[in-house]
Amino acid sequence: MKTITVGQLRQNPTAMLADVEAGASYVITRHNHIIGRVVPGGEEPGLLPAKRAGASSLAALPRHELRTAASIDELIDEERGER
Repeated sequence: MKTITVGQLRQNPTAMLADVEAGASYVITRHNHIIGRVVPGGEEPGLLPAKRAGASSLAALPRHELRTAASIDELIDEERGER
């Protein structure tokens, strides 16, 4: 499966569509994240796995105590160089 960015697709959609017509499949990305797939007509897309049911596993993570800042907002500002 080939990869194409949104910008590349905007600049030259004809080339990608010709490849798809010839049987190629594409993954479309934006900022390195997959946002879509283009597959030739007649090709059935595979099934996506179901999302896990139940509560988030974040609750099981240990609590982190801040040592260098009074609040998380202050810590983020410090990391961004705003303080």
